[in-house]
Amino acid sequence: MPTSPAAAAEHIKDVNTRYHDEAASSYDSKWGIDFGEVGRDQVRRKLARALGRLPEAPFGDALEIGAGTGYFTLNLLQAGFVERATATDISPGMLDALAETAAELGVVVETVETDAERLPFAHSSFDLVFGHAVLHHIPDLNRAFSEFERVLRPGGTVAFCGEPSRYGDLIAAVPKRAALTVAPLWRRALGARPRHDLGAPQANGGGLEWEVDVHAFAPSELQRLLGEGGFEHPRVRGEELLANLHGWTVRTIESTAEPESVPHRWRLFAFRSYLLLQRIDTALLEPRLPPELFYNLVLSARKPA
Repeated sequence: MPTSPAAAAEHIKDVNTRYHDEAASSYDSKWGIDFGEVGRDQVRRKLARALGRLPEAPFGDALEIGAGTGYFTLNLLQAGFVERATATDISPGMLDALAETAAELGVVVETVETDAERLPFAHSSFDLVFGHAVLHHIPDLNRAFSEFERVLRPGGTVAFCGEPSRYGDLIAAVPKRAALTVAPLWRRALGARPRHDLGAPQANGGGLEWEVDVHAFAPSELQRLLGEGGFEHPRVRGEELLANLHGWTVRTIESTAEPESVPHRWRLFAFRSYLLLQRIDTALLEPRLPPELFYNLVLSARKPA
């Protein structure tokens, strides 16, 4: 369950920093983050969903909030949707991982360690402020949205994807419980060994994972934040239903086995089936169902010109 929003802001930031620092080295493999064609296609579709369509021209100066290991920034740069990128995060470990991957890919990114509520940038510095799965970690969202508006140029765009919906947060418990029930049969069928450290303190930030989430959203809350932040033309849509049910099932069931004993053929099946369900969500469910039914929400708006 998410941490209470009433918890001290500094404690929330400290837990998020420590968790993401510890998780940085294994974050990409844990979440299946890709910086090739698959990753570029994913962020292309997410950006189009948030904005309503793909931009006609690249954004000049782009600022990512909570960039992590660079999933959004690096893929958007490679896909040609942004020309110059600045990546921020509260975690220096995440930014180190991002910089290392950027060097391997041959792309240029400025990294800045900061939290979203106090951005160290001048007024009207960016054409796009964006992020992925970050708003639910921020204690003071009203202050953060005020900062997003401040650093955007007139007519600039704000866009965030992958934010948990309140309803989606509840339904995620269903595949988790089901996965734990069938896990012994799954391990036996695949020949995977049970983990012997379940319940013990986990490496790579696992012990802090359930403390880092502060918010789950209703679409109306995101509309309010955009409006009170001074933005116009707000847009909130749902993202991923079947894909996230599948993703939580796979992640939970795999967590019960020793990682090296899980066969590669299973991991390949899990990844490919997740991508297939993403496409089904995009083509059939997202255009037809109300956003609050989905596990994730995407949003965008513009700063008045």
